[in-house]
Amino acid sequence: MRRSDTGRRMILPPDMALARIFAILATLILSLVALLQVLLAAGAPLGRLAWGGEHRILPAKLRLGSVAAIPLLVLAAWAILARVDLVLPGTDVAIVPVGTWIFGGLFVLNTLGNLASKSQVERIVMTPLALILAACFIAVSLMGR
Repeated sequence: MRRSDTGRRMILPPDMALARIFAILATLILSLVALLQVLLAAGAPLGRLAWGGEHRILPAKLRLGSVAAIPLLVLAAWAILARVDLVLPGTDVAIVPVGTWIFGGLFVLNTLGNLASKSQVERIVMTPLALILAACFIAVSLMGR
């Protein structure tokens, strides 16, 4: 529930409640993937899960890629939470709806890339996560006001 301008409790429409569930699920997954990227950038032996899975410990260039991925994952989390009014600025800013569609498309492409990975671990672990993210972003975009 949220409060109206008069301070009264308002019941969320069912589609907004569901959109918020999708947004929170996406944010949890994005947080896990961001943590993975932090660990990869720090040299943890988790390279089979990302970047094609060719390296157990990522080389310097791919570690920089992991560092660059972190703010993008945070931005994606902010965009989907803003789209359902859980963080500011909310849906009043035109970039938020556009951003959720863009991230939805990027996660579809990410799903395809993970499916094509030579790493079985990346295909098994990261493909479903990317697919869930794509579904959450697209669903929230379609349910948006």
